[in-house]
Amino acid sequence: MTTEPRQGESVPTRIWGWLRAAEHAVRPNYAGVVVAAIFFAWSVSPSLLPREWIFQGLVSGISAVIGYGVGCVLDWAFRKWVWPRLPAAWRERAGRWQPSDRARQITKLVIVVGAAVGAAAVLARSARWQRDLEVLMGMAPTNTSSYLRTELVAAATVALVIGAYRAVRWLFRLLIRVLNIDWRIPRGIAVPGAVVVIAVLSVLLFQGVLAKAFFSVANSAFSVRNSNTSPAAVQPQLPERSGSPQSLAPWNTLGSEGRWFVSYVPTAQRIAEVTGKPAREPIRVYAGLESAETEEDIANLVVKELDRTDAWDRQALVVVTTTGTGWVDSTTAASIEYMYGGDSAIAATQYSYLPSVLSFLSDKEKAANAGRLVVHAVHERWAQLPPDHRPKLLIYGESLGSQGSEAAFTGLDDIRTLVDGVLWVGPPNSNRLWTQITERRDPGTPEILPIYADGLVVRFGATAADLERPDRQWLSPRVVYLQHASDPIVWWSPDLLFTQPDWLKEPRGSDVSKSIRWWPVVTFWQISADLAHAQKVPSGHGHRYGTTVLDGWAAVTQPADWTPDRVQRIRQALDEDITWEYAHK
Repeated sequence: MTTEPRQGESVPTRIWGWLRAAEHAVRPNYAGVVVAAIFFAWSVSPSLLPREWIFQGLVSGISAVIGYGVGCVLDWAFRKWVWPRLPAAWRERAGRWQPSDRARQITKLVIVVGAAVGAAAVLARSARWQRDLEVLMGMAPTNTSSYLRTELVAAATVALVIGAYRAVRWLFRLLIRVLNIDWRIPRGIAVPGAVVVIAVLSVLLFQGVLAKAFFSVANSAFSVRNSNTSPAAVQPQLPERSGSPQSLAPWNTLGSEGRWFVSYVPTAQRIAEVTGKPAREPIRVYAGLESAETEEDIANLVVKELDRTDAWDRQALVVVTTTGTGWVDSTTAASIEYMYGGDSAIAATQYSYLPSVLSFLSDKEKAANAGRLVVHAVHERWAQLPPDHRPKLLIYGESLGSQGSEAAFTGLDDIRTLVDGVLWVGPPNSNRLWTQITERRDPGTPEILPIYADGLVVRFGATAADLERPDRQWLSPRVVYLQHASDPIVWWSPDLLFTQPDWLKEPRGSDVSKSIRWWPVVTFWQISADLAHAQKVPSGHGHRYGTTVLDGWAAVTQPADWTPDRVQRIRQALDEDITWEYAHK
């Protein structure tokens, strides 16, 4: 079809010709366009966290592609199965009405323009929802005009994905032609043969070779990153740190996160300045993936480091199950060190090179195994000490780390038998103990802040005030879960696909939009998208817990001379430390 305008043609005629040429080149399925527009609208509906326009564009583009595919399938199914089964009179009547070519083109144009205009309209509405969320979280409000750029990113994403699909379809047809014409295989065999070949290649590539290759390459890539060291991370010289010249775990084996963990530590002088009391040098021991041969050896090396540093002589000993890369939240570690005037020891290990999201997909069992090994190894050595000469044995884990350390215990009775307190922060919805306790919460208490067994042993909170409820006895050892109503890591679950969760049936959390509603599949997709932005919000929201961990520790355990004045001074120091860390790490 020529796209060259002929001499004497009017401008509308030329534009009409260009539109027809474009339609012929793209050949969209218009049922697919309609359903894609619906999926686009769903993708910009309210969710837990605000999104910047470029990220929303990617999410909406992927959603529209899925919708386009669904629309194409529905259109095919109608033509294949529904239309032939309609009453003959209906089909005959419909066959008599044949719109003109121009009427068909106008209808198609209306569908495309309507989808584009409709997308802009729902984006304008979405920008209002975004502003509501941003105000709730203390962020700068989104500008509606800039948010409309989402549509351009979504359109580019759709074009890219559909282009890739059509390339695969072309390959499929080429394979049929080779089998049928070049190799003279009958078409009745060539077509299913091509289907089998493409299907086998897809399974092998995406579920086997590509998946393994992806995690292998990712592991290798992040192992290279594991060798990197921040310029601000300097090898410690104090014997109280792993990686020091006296350490059994060499500096170059600790990994990137391990080296930061042992080098960025509040000194005894800093702690004394903040608390106004004499302080000791805190102990931090760490074993990286390269510090020992096996997971068991890594756990045993941590115990040897605790022996070497005489950690058993401290008031508090914290065993940390890290996230995938071996990361330990600096604020959480410093909180316990400021609280106890440096009279503390913290032990942690690395079990993967991968970040938490990838570890959750491929190394979840590694986290659980690492948690069991290090907790039990430390507990076995700790239990050998006289009861009146033992430090408080405390457990900490954040995100995937909480899942790892949960695996060390069979239940609350086991926790109360083995340790002196637990702090778990931002627990994934798949955590076994968290799920059991939440499901068995006291009647009438909300899922976002449940009360279990009158708060006798375990409590949930987003603030210090939450941990004081109910106003009843709280036995020791204590278990604390810190969780935000807006944290997608806590609330994401495959159950969201077809089941409305209690946290969307009950009154919303203070930083959750009142406009959010549960829709089958849609809500699952929206919360899944929020996972990528879980930490890109201010502290106190999403997966950013900031200095609330200090309140968590104070609820689990605190020294005898703990005062509100010291809490404020430590919180201010932690804020300063957070600012410095963001600037230098």
